[in-house]
Formats: sequence, C-alpha cells, structure tokens
Amino acid sequence: MGRGFDRRTLIGGAGALSLVGCYPKREEPKTEDDQPEFLLDDLEARHGGRLGVTGLDIGTQRRVSWRGQERFSFCSTFKAFLAVAVMERVQRDEEQLDRAVPVVRRDMIPHAPVTEKAIGRTLTIRQLMQAAVEVSDNPAANILIREMGGIAVWRAWWPTFGDTTTVISRLEPDLNTALPDDPRDTCLPDQTLANIRELAFGDRLTPEHDQMIQSWLTASPTGPNRIKAGAPQGWTVAHKTGTGANGTANDIGVAFPVSGSPVVLATYFTGATQANDDQRDAVIAEATRRVFKALGRD
Repeated sequence: MGRGFDRRTLIGGAGALSLVGCYPKREEPKTEDDQPEFLLDDLEARHGGRLGVTGLDIGTQRRVSWRGQERFSFCSTFKAFLAVAVMERVQRDEEQLDRAVPVVRRDMIPHAPVTEKAIGRTLTIRQLMQAAVEVSDNPAANILIREMGGIAVWRAWWPTFGDTTTVISRLEPDLNTALPDDPRDTCLPDQTLANIRELAFGDRLTPEHDQMIQSWLTASPTGPNRIKAGAPQGWTVAHKTGTGANGTANDIGVAFPVSGSPVVLATYFTGATQANDDQRDAVIAEATRRVFKALGRD
C-alpha cells in the first residue's frame, strides 16, 4: 500500500477503477468540533459486544470515530500490514519476491488453503504474501514472519511509521484469542486508520509493489458481508478481514468510488458471543453504512 492508491488505476475483481484527483496525504484530520455526529451504541446493544469503528474521507479529511482509543484484538487484519513490511524488505534488497521457501508439515496450523497443498514443495515469497493477504492463509503469514527474522523483527517494524501503540505478541493462530482486557495482539482503531492513511497514501512502496498488494486486497473473497456489504453501490473495496474467539469480527481497508476521493475504514467488533457469524457481519456492514452517511458519502 503506497502511492498507487491515489495515483494509479486500481485493478479489482469487478474491473478497472480509475482514481482521479489529488488527495491530501499527511494532513492532520479536522478538529473534533468539525466532525459529524457518529453513534453506534444501538448496534452494540443489538447483540452485546463492543464496536471500534473509524472512518476518514481522504478528500475532505472529515473523520468519524467510535471507541477509537480503546483496544481491540486485530486478528488477521495484520496480514495487510505484513505484506507492506515484506515489500519494504524487497525494496531494500533484503528479500526477493521469487525466492522459493520450503513448505513442510510442521508449518501447518488451521486455515491453510494454499500452504497445505504445497507441503513438501516450495512457495515463493510472492505466493506466500498473496496467500496471506488474499485468502488469509495462516501458515503463510507465520512463514513470512519467520523469514524476515522472527516476531521481534516484525514487532520492531511498526514504530518505523509512527505506530507505538499496536501490540505484537504472538503468531497465528494464538493471536486470535481476543480475551477481554488482554492487551496482547491488540490495536487502537484510530491508530489503524492513521496506519492505513500513511501506508496507502504515502510513498513507502514503489508503484509496482504497491499495485501488487492492492490487487490482492481487492480480490480477497473473505468477509463479503462486512465492509463490502456496507459500502455504497458501485464502490470498490480493498480490504483485509480478521476473525477470532470471543465473538470477534473485524475488517479494515479503503473504499474507492467511481470518481472522487476514497474513504478509509477500520472496523472491529468483539465480545458479541451471543451473535452468530452472519449477525456479526451485519453489524459491521451497518456500522460501515453509518460511516459513509456521517461523512456525507452515501
């Protein structure tokens, strides 16, 4: 994620979306007094649980936030950022996209749609990134972290773009426990929003590498009833979902209209243990609709 989000054509599953216009890149959001009202307490009351939702219109810099400074388990949403970290290593010649990495049985953990089929063979760094981002393959993510030097190196990457609040503690699948009041593997929705804005509209990646990650995020079939379901008709969504224990469902990304400025979103829902998967997805979709309405983009 980098310059390509506001300077090039995004290739998505529904076709090509031309992004035009010049969007602010690192301008601070408007003051709280300038922000629209944004309430989600009724959605929390619907099934119980706690929502953390933030949204930003890149063009107007209008922002909304609900529980944006509270901690939420990020689950598999981290894989979008992991791809950026790996791409940066490629750009520094510390890694090669086509380097083959052996995949062995001891790498296997639940949810391995790509890596399980590759046991006894190799996958390239590019293939591992695509598997982790597009279909949320858990072993692929763990292998990528291992290949960059381990969790300490992965943890040290986050402050390089100003994030000192996200807590990196464990690998897949342990990071998905989402226990109440457990700070491990958690983030602040407001910080995630800032991270996406920095990485998607900054200049950390080359256009080629940026486009590669965008295409995976856009093609991802996961979570079709979350942000994608709540975005206005005709918008294209580049996103990464996350699902965990304790009634946890997340989705983060950028939504692109046919014309005009994109909207960045970060949605987290946890503690909704009395709801089923469809109900949790519906809450995220409705929260997304309210983001667009509050920002005047519905």
